Amino acid sequence: MKFETMLYEVDDAIATITLNRPNHLNTIVPPMPDELESAVIAANRDPGVRVIVLRGAGRAFCAGFDFGGNLEHWGNGLQTEGRWDPGKDMVGVTNPAWAPVPKFMSLWRSSKPVIAQVHGWCVGGGSDMALCADLVIASEDARIGTPYSRMWGCYLTGMWIYRLGLTKVKEVALTGRPLSGKQAAEASLINRAVPFDRLEAEVRAEAEALAQEPPAQLAAMKLIVNQAFENMGLASTQTLGPILDGYMRNIPEAEQWIRLAAEEGVGAAVAQRDGPFGDYSQGAREDKPDPNNVITPRGGGKKEG
Repeated sequence: MKFETMLYEVDDAIATITLNRPNHLNTIVPPMPDELESAVIAANRDPGVRVIVLRGAGRAFCAGFDFGGNLEHWGNGLQTEGRWDPGKDMVGVTNPAWAPVPKFMSLWRSSKPVIAQVHGWCVGGGSDMALCADLVIASEDARIGTPYSRMWGCYLTGMWIYRLGLTKVKEVALTGRPLSGKQAAEASLINRAVPFDRLEAEVRAEAEALAQEPPAQLAAMKLIVNQAFENMGLASTQTLGPILDGYMRNIPEAEQWIRLAAEEGVGAAVAQRDGPFGDYSQGAREDKPDPNNVITPRGGGKKEG
């Protein structure tokens, strides 16, 4: 299958979906959410596929939604005559035909188990995407977080809330502080963290083990667990979160912040947001993922959307 923003390949019983905008840290632009859903559907329709792996090319899993270029990727869907249109925003984030969250949730709805292989940056919308998978295995030096907790956003899929206990999720929700892969595993946000040089082998071994089980058995166990969380109000959380996210993009402070990004560049806006906390791009070298830890798909992984 040919995509603009990702790669899709099947090897034995394992389908691998690779986010493929490595020069932009796999940030999310149209049509990535649609292509993700299409790839998941393709894997589910393929009788030879039993397990899906989701990963990112280059040095990051996904650094969230792309808000560079003065929002040129998203403007028509959110604005009218250059100004935020709350009606368009509400429709855009709640209509399954357009909204990113239902596309991310194709991972959740897939009858075949999904393993997210996380390395480098997995932040913002990228973390919302990864946490929709069934299992998440990360490199120990990965950084998983929601910098939008500080400015310009709100939880989208709600998976941070459902995967973490009340005490920890309140802390990360209010501070936006990132967790290393190791810390995320210790907090039970993800399943486990391993050194980067073992990451691909660990994910592959887990995928091969799951592929030995009867597909119907896997589907049944996934369905019963998912249904328990659906009964806890997951759908309503995913309605409220994106609507609040839209409002948070348009409070006065957020308007000033995105104006700074347009006038002085995204780097300046990020520095203003994260500088007081000393993390994400503003952190010390030891508080960032190792830039030498790179995933290179077959074919080079250089295609850009």
